Amino acid sequence: MSALLRIVQLGLGPIGRESARLVARRAGLRLVGAVDNDPALEGRDVAELTGSPEAAGLKVESDLEEALSRLKPDVVLQTTGSRLSSVMDQIESVIAAKANLASTSEELFYPYRRHPKEAKRINAMALQHGVSVLGTGVNPGFAMDTLALCLSGVCREVRSVTIRRVVDAATRRGPLQKKVGAGLEPDEFRRRVARRELGHVGLVESLDLLAAALGLPVENVEETIEPVISEVALQTEYVSVAAGQVAGIHHTAVGRGAGGNLVSLDLKMYVGAPAPFDEVVLVGDPPVSNRVEGGIAGDAATAGILVNAAWAVCEAEPGLRTAIDMPLIRWRG
Repeated sequence: MSALLRIVQLGLGPIGRESARLVARRAGLRLVGAVDNDPALEGRDVAELTGSPEAAGLKVESDLEEALSRLKPDVVLQTTGSRLSSVMDQIESVIAAKANLASTSEELFYPYRRHPKEAKRINAMALQHGVSVLGTGVNPGFAMDTLALCLSGVCREVRSVTIRRVVDAATRRGPLQKKVGAGLEPDEFRRRVARRELGHVGLVESLDLLAAALGLPVENVEETIEPVISEVALQTEYVSVAAGQVAGIHHTAVGRGAGGNLVSLDLKMYVGAPAPFDEVVLVGDPPVSNRVEGGIAGDAATAGILVNAAWAVCEAEPGLRTAIDMPLIRWRG
């Protein structure tokens, strides 16, 4: 691996474009390719899509395997889907090309409990080809999991973890506003939740990682997704919300053991949420709490941690990695 990491951006939605823009401007990284299966993007200039003149002349491609074979990247940054089933083929192609992978697929963040077969296959392939694979991001990836692990470093004992997050979805990208059901009628929201079409993917993965990393004996997990109903009309760039319609979600995941609640995660993500924040409370010795007023800027921070992970994923031992066993992902100037 050279000092200058060769990067292919896989997926050019809002997060992918921001990721490509950051890579193109970042010392130590070189954007060598961009791949997306949207026919409307094929052949487009990456500089035009990202506003980065540094990427001028680089064209969007649609054939991932051909691009990987020709470009031979050190790292692929994947921003194409939340569900592991929708990105598994891409992951396997990247590994087979002997490239490391950092992905914002939320189910990849900690797949061992809910997707054990896929996790086993990814790990085996990565070991075979000598590369590492990482699911990362802000939620999951930092705000409701890794930040708590960092805070636990000063504890002699941790007995339980409670994390609360409030996000104003109006400040986030259009696809996320739709993913939390903004603008829907309550009955339609509940129907879509039942079909697993709405909600925040990755909350349970955050819980699973915390329980494993901190050794908390969680015996069962309860997850709830309820609508947040707006009392006033709201308008964003992407959606209109009338009074009485859904503004977003209240999503919880609670891991219980013999001693009661061991891990409690509470996420409110809706258009118009006042006073956003991120809060972590560790009950232990000593007790530790942390509150980020204003909250962590989700979309900007997701692209940031993904790009920062390029070095960490190259330095990690081969295999499927998680935040538990990764080197610290940090800004490198």
